[in-house]
Amino acid sequence: MSEHWIVGINPVDGALGNDAARVRELLVENGQRNTRVHELAERAKALNIPVHHRPREQLDKLAGEARHQGVAALYEAPALVGEGDLPELLGQANGAALVLVLDGVTDPHNLGACLRSAAAANATAVIVPKDRAVGLTPVVRRASAGGADRVPLIAVTNLARTLRNLKDAGVWITGLAGDTEQSIYGIDLKGPVAVVMGSEGEGLRRLTRETCDFLAKIPMPGAMESLNVSVATGVVLFEALRQRSGLP
Repeated sequence: MSEHWIVGINPVDGALGNDAARVRELLVENGQRNTRVHELAERAKALNIPVHHRPREQLDKLAGEARHQGVAALYEAPALVGEGDLPELLGQANGAALVLVLDGVTDPHNLGACLRSAAAANATAVIVPKDRAVGLTPVVRRASAGGADRVPLIAVTNLARTLRNLKDAGVWITGLAGDTEQSIYGIDLKGPVAVVMGSEGEGLRRLTRETCDFLAKIPMPGAMESLNVSVATGVVLFEALRQRSGLP
């Protein structure tokens, strides 16, 4: 386990709401008048989490390039889920696994937003390749608004092999690609499925693409040819939820 600082009102709110037992202390900027910051401090005190007031310069140093908004929390991150934990996670999903695979999303804001959507969709896990992802940096955690602590993130050494293991476990894999005619709305996403999103610039790598069972696109009748990967991820995950809920 490792400790790191979570900064900003929404990320700290998410840490207190989702996993308060791992929050070790809260720092509040001296003279802070923001009502939400004071509410966070009172919540922390009620949870017996130490609250300290510190100069702005100290929070600036902790936050780096991120905006701390006058509050920071020292958080003890849980041990990362490993590749070997994937079969157990699939088993716990009881035949309804929903796995998000990100093939090389390197922008921390995009990864954080994808984790947020995955957590909101109650995804079973998010899988990334170790050599083509940014990892759980403070920026990623901030962008995820607590999602990074609510959905397992698994970094794998060989993505194609992991996809084959998913297929062997009965998971159907759909990759998103703009150059196919099949619409994502015509793909059955109700069973154990994985959706694979490509990188921001290059899309799916060749071997990843060849390993997928299906390829589909998000229809875009407007002037744009593509969506930001985090936006596309949200569209696909919630299409899967729509199908699973039985809505037309």
